Amino acid sequence: MTQKNVELIAAPRDTHWVGDGFRVQNFIPSAYHLEMERMTPFILLDYNSKYTFPASDSPKGVGVHPHRGFETVTIAYRGKVQHHDSSGGGGIIGQGDVQWMTAASGVLHKEYHEKEWSKQGGEFQMVQLWVNLPAKDKMSPPKYQAITNASMGRATLPDNAGEIEVIAGNYGDVKGPASTFTPVHLMNAKLNSGGTASFSFPARYNTALLVIEGSITVNNTETVPLDHFVLFSNEGETFIVTADENSVVLIMSGEPINEPIAAHGPFVMNTRQELIQAFDDFNKGKFGYLED
Repeated sequence: MTQKNVELIAAPRDTHWVGDGFRVQNFIPSAYHLEMERMTPFILLDYNSKYTFPASDSPKGVGVHPHRGFETVTIAYRGKVQHHDSSGGGGIIGQGDVQWMTAASGVLHKEYHEKEWSKQGGEFQMVQLWVNLPAKDKMSPPKYQAITNASMGRATLPDNAGEIEVIAGNYGDVKGPASTFTPVHLMNAKLNSGGTASFSFPARYNTALLVIEGSITVNNTETVPLDHFVLFSNEGETFIVTADENSVVLIMSGEPINEPIAAHGPFVMNTRQELIQAFDDFNKGKFGYLED
């Protein structure tokens, strides 16, 4: 095994609002030239870093919008999110939980602060990843995977270093509950101060991390502060993360989907003609109906 080196450390850029409920910084695609093709199968990463919302009787969020051709993965670190879709699905993403939505052939969707949480307000922190689908699966039926924190795989690290929560893929022999269309590893490293965890993924996999809490050192050389994103080079397999203080780190690695990407707004397809078809299907009501 050879070391996987850091290619880029990206500081958070300006925030923007998605609806009135999600104040996000975008890391993929971004001003750092992390195009969808560079990070595939991860084609978008929006990060709502810690932000305090005041109490509100009217839950904030984002209204009805369509998706086709990919999956959305919402990870709740603080706060609660509620969601509904045009196929009758819905639920609450509690603190520590994950919602893995396969939009595939198309859904209308809305997501907003959970009603009771909104009445109290408080600190809110979320990640939303978009995971691309290969061409053969883009028009498969939509589905949901509601992944509770309790259902995640857990690997206890030696020397009281902390633990790894596995959402998808595996960490050693510990597997995550999410089913994926292509090989994807997604996990939270919850490290105690001074704790170290090593990770190993195939060299050709696109691999990155995001510091959710605390600060870390990568490969004993690169210091990475809170809310910073690290992109790894596609050489070598193994890297080491050491917590400079109690830290939470989102780790992602996936096999590239080496197919053309045609993306516009909420649709991610392979060709311009498929994008035109998606807009046409949406305008003709083929994604169903969902009240705003």
